[in-house]
Amino acid sequence: MSPAERLSALRAELARQGVDGVLVPRSDAHLGEYVPASAERLAWLTGFTGSAGLAVVLPDRAALFTDGRYTTQAAQQTDPALWERRHVTEEPPADWLKAHAAGKRVGYDPWLHAEAGLKRLEASGATLVPLDSNPVDAVWTEGRPAPPAAPASPHPLEHAGRPAAEKREEAAAALRDANEDAAVLADAHSVAWLLNIRGADLDHTPLVLAFALLRADGTAELFLDPVRVPPETRAHLGNGVAVRPPDALPDALRSLAGRRVRVDAESTPAWFARTLRDAGAVIVPGDDPCRLPRARKNAAEQEGARNAHRRDAVALARFLAWFARAAPGGRETEMGAAERLLAFRREVPLFRGESFPAISGAGEHAAVIHYRATPETDRRIGADECYLIDSGGQYLDGTTDVTRTLWTGPGEAPSELRERYTRVLRGHLALSALRFPRGAAGPHLDAIARVPLWDAGLDYDHGTGHGVGSFLSVHEGPAAFSRAAKPVPIEPGMILSDEPGFYLPGRYGIRIENLLLVREAEEKLPDQAKPFLLFETLTLAPYERRLIEPAMLTPAERERVDAYHGRVLAEVAPACDADTADWLREACAPL
Repeated sequence: MSPAERLSALRAELARQGVDGVLVPRSDAHLGEYVPASAERLAWLTGFTGSAGLAVVLPDRAALFTDGRYTTQAAQQTDPALWERRHVTEEPPADWLKAHAAGKRVGYDPWLHAEAGLKRLEASGATLVPLDSNPVDAVWTEGRPAPPAAPASPHPLEHAGRPAAEKREEAAAALRDANEDAAVLADAHSVAWLLNIRGADLDHTPLVLAFALLRADGTAELFLDPVRVPPETRAHLGNGVAVRPPDALPDALRSLAGRRVRVDAESTPAWFARTLRDAGAVIVPGDDPCRLPRARKNAAEQEGARNAHRRDAVALARFLAWFARAAPGGRETEMGAAERLLAFRREVPLFRGESFPAISGAGEHAAVIHYRATPETDRRIGADECYLIDSGGQYLDGTTDVTRTLWTGPGEAPSELRERYTRVLRGHLALSALRFPRGAAGPHLDAIARVPLWDAGLDYDHGTGHGVGSFLSVHEGPAAFSRAAKPVPIEPGMILSDEPGFYLPGRYGIRIENLLLVREAEEKLPDQAKPFLLFETLTLAPYERRLIEPAMLTPAERERVDAYHGRVLAEVAPACDADTADWLREACAPL
């Protein structure tokens, strides 16, 4: 079916189900950022392939809502005759619904929406109707991929750092302290972390897509097809974890009648709360009990992250040295360059795959914040232009994510480009060098990286950084450097990205990204009245010297760049081949 035919078929199905419209989010039943191919309903319907978005379909109009990362991409991938494109913060879906759907019945799949999100939409005046079956599923009948069915596998203790039984008891103690009997775990990341299991249900995130119930006595039920739990995984789970088929979930929830059950309204499908209420359970709103402990990496996970980044740095150095030689010839393509980096990473011990599809964009494509090269868009990387490569690896002991913006040469970069790259670099350095009081949250620190751009009237339309998991998702909550993030205090052990940027549509894009590990500041200043924190930089890759304007850097900033490059050279070069080490010595020379 063509895009127009798909939209027409969906509208016919809505009429059959007796509703005036429908919400189509980019999510699955676990509400994660990444979904299996079988759950890519939004992409199938609209053509938009970004990792966040919401479509609203009415009989006479339809809108696609995306954030600032995807405005350009949405415009490129969707038909304006079919879809209105809207910025999700500048014109929220609730406002659009109020203008166009007040008084109408708008359906939704209760497995694909959190209650908190639905409550925000109810203010629109539209009547939100939970549907028994998803209308997109009714019309997506051709070429739909099968649901994932990979087995669950144990995550070794040497990498997890703590036994699953210990984690369960700690989380259960939190439930007991709150006088709660159980907690629903719908986030597959929490299930994976709590039970020390991993899987292959998603392309770039090692998850098994499962639900769990954690009880206050420390026992848990894992809802997953028993066929997908091989004997070694059952032995790993131990006697405290019962494996149940997914169709046992409704009865398990009904068995909680009269019990106090914690449900995270932001990360749990609305179906759970509805089922529990119907059963007579008492729903206690609260955070997923695994989310914050998962973000605070233990000592083994921290050391694993350091080790993974050191090994990843060798692959990065090999790629950057190769690119420096190959790019001026103008023969390489965006997809070819990304494949070359992946080939280098495949040679790294403990590598299990990319942590997300590499963003490999040259020139105007680099200005598309989450650009993804396809055979249709792939182009040659020309001489004397900007090239942005944002990529990462999944290793058994850690997850990496790094962005570098490169000048292809052989000529000199224009002064405008150097000036803007240097402003981005200054903001990146300022955040990484920050020393801040415990209790500060991501929204409080986001502006630190923007000040050099703001000084010139410039900005970027995305958060400055996100949390990163430990052989889990490259995007992990609850903390983030973002004006839109919840004010969750940053705590020791968290890993966050530091990635300011600047994008000039149609011409170029700049982003510089390192991962930072939060640590206690051991040195106490004379008048310091409370604990302070600082960042340890995990990523080890040189900045693009040809895009740095040294005259714009303060002496302290120059010293930071030189010190960082000195560290990269000392830690990475000894593990590299001779040619790469020679390139590193030149790339890391003092400014």
